[in-house]
Amino acid sequence: MTNKQISGTVARTAARLGRQVDAALATVDLSSAQYRMLFQLADGAEASTMLARKLEVSAPSVTAVVDGLVNRGLILRTHSELDRRRVSLELTDEGRAILGAADESVTERLMHVAGFVDEEQAHKLIDDLSLWATALDTRRAARLAQRARKEAQGS
Repeated sequence: MTNKQISGTVARTAARLGRQVDAALATVDLSSAQYRMLFQLADGAEASTMLARKLEVSAPSVTAVVDGLVNRGLILRTHSELDRRRVSLELTDEGRAILGAADESVTERLMHVAGFVDEEQAHKLIDDLSLWATALDTRRAARLAQRARKEAQGS
């Protein structure tokens, strides 16, 4: 396989996996953007500006997704007593329940797809997803650290 063929295969496979995730999320009435927002908030409350950085989206994009999740009762939005411009976001109990259902739905969907290869290959597929998670988390941490250094130098 040439580099161009490998590149096309990787990119298209990632898009196809994304479609499988989207289909699983539709069963719990979430978009992928809403799902990403919920799992970012699963570890605790966050400021909307930090969420935008973590998700690599603009602040208005975060606001649009948050508005929908707040209206559904999945996220609680509170303003700081000290600085009304600072907005904190956290999952509600219902948000945690929907996130759990979404995780289960996505896992079931991907395990179903993995069932079309032999058991050893299916385990490798899951292990490879875990390795991707590590790479993505490490990349995000490096990017956020670099941004913090730039902001500190600019102050």
